Amino acid sequence: VEMRAWRSVVHGTRHLFAVLDRDLKPHGLSGDDYGVLVALSEAPDGRCRMAELADAAAESRSRLSHHIGRLESRGLVERTSCPEDRRGQFAVITPAGRDLLEATAPHHVASVREHFISQLSPDELATLGEVFARIAPTLTD
Repeated sequence: VEMRAWRSVVHGTRHLFAVLDRDLKPHGLSGDDYGVLVALSEAPDGRCRMAELADAAAESRSRLSHHIGRLESRGLVERTSCPEDRRGQFAVITPAGRDLLEATAPHHVASVREHFISQLSPDELATLGEVFARIAPTLTD
């Protein structure tokens, strides 16, 4: 039972994220790009400290730094220094990043609905949400 459940989670999530990435690709984003842009768009003033963004985007700090560099080169985000802490940096979503996110969001939501939400009953969705809400805080890098 345990092995079957674990393998189903691994197999299912890998394939789900691959399909969601595939559906984002025509819009010029990966799932990780989308997650960073969403986290920034929801942050006050569209800006977030890099350490907090790493947590929100579920990326290591070093990986996030490279990721932000790639998004920055595309004009979707920019880095600014933190006035309170000269060593700290903020990532800030740009107007181009916000525009791309807003244009892509309906397509991504439709993909999530098609490949995930519509496959589960409301009770299953609630249970899955509760399970991962309990697991996520126990996981640290």
